Amino acid sequence: QVQLVESGGGLVQAGDSLRLSCAASGLTFNGYAMGWFRQAPGKEREFVSAISWAGVTIYYADSVKGRFTISRDNAKNTVYLQMNSLKPEDTAVYYCAATKNIVRLRTTADYWGQGTQVTVSS
Repeated sequence: QVQLVESGGGLVQAGDSLRLSCAASGLTFNGYAMGWFRQAPGKEREFVSAISWAGVTIYYADSVKGRFTISRDNAKNTVYLQMNSLKPEDTAVYYCAATKNIVRLRTTADYWGQGTQVTVSS
């Protein structure tokens, strides 16, 4: 069974930083592109970032480019999202996602985590 478990969310003030982690199991981690989506209440889930299996190809949504950094540790089956200079509009549930094709991960995924809440106060 594939399982993606996010952690690291919380309540912070604007300008603060958080680091999200996603631990994966049940899949060949280094054979998958990994990424992050987010969803605010009443809004559609949106793409945030993705990283290829070797970490060479990386995508960011324009809204987070320059502030967020995605990385992965294949030995630990874990992907990270370092979030700096957080803004209130970053408030959302953040979901870890996995697929074998990083291009597909811009819009969808094969596997999803349960999500972790990030709340940024003004």
